[in-house]
Amino acid sequence: MKTAVIVFPGSNCDRDAAVALERVTGRPAAMIWHGDSALPEGLDLVMVPGGFSYGDYLRSGAVSARSPIMQDLVRRAGEGLPVLGVCNGFQVLTEAGLLDGALMRNAGLRFICEKAPLRVETADTRFTRAYGDRKDVTIPIAHHDGNFFADDETLDRLEGEGQVAFRYAANPNGSARDIAGITNAAGNVLGMMPHPERAVDPALGGTDGLGVFESLLGGRS
Repeated sequence: MKTAVIVFPGSNCDRDAAVALERVTGRPAAMIWHGDSALPEGLDLVMVPGGFSYGDYLRSGAVSARSPIMQDLVRRAGEGLPVLGVCNGFQVLTEAGLLDGALMRNAGLRFICEKAPLRVETADTRFTRAYGDRKDVTIPIAHHDGNFFADDETLDRLEGEGQVAFRYAANPNGSARDIAGITNAAGNVLGMMPHPERAVDPALGGTDGLGVFESLLGGRS
């Protein structure tokens, strides 16, 4: 499995992402600079990592979504390439139009860093199938702008079409309908605020994030 991680100025979870991907796939991830114009050929997954790209100026992810590499990512995602955006990466994907909704300031206007209990809302996605019948997982969060928002019509569509992948079991940030992660309509793009790459090793406090990556390999967590 050939993977890549996009690196923006201010990314700080890119190495975590690369370590998680290598752990699961057995081969190093390509680190792609945001200023590059094209992704490598033959990729099986691109990960847009967390952090504070461009210092979260304007809106979180707004500047990064207009980086040169994103034009190719949008094109390739439209062709079916799997894309995983985590935390700031989720924000970038919404700003780039690859996912619905927006991420706003947390309801309490505070940065939250804690382990978050989640529900796997559907195991019928390429990012969650390894969880099987398992519904309850715990994956860390670390964000200030993680409050997912969309209008009621959009929320109803996300719910009705099975695009809600994860929900918070205890809502930490005010996200509409407790949404923690969603896919696009085609199912090849997932954005989530919790950090699965920080939950892939017992030494890090848990392995509940492995299911996201193992799902892409067709395995079971």
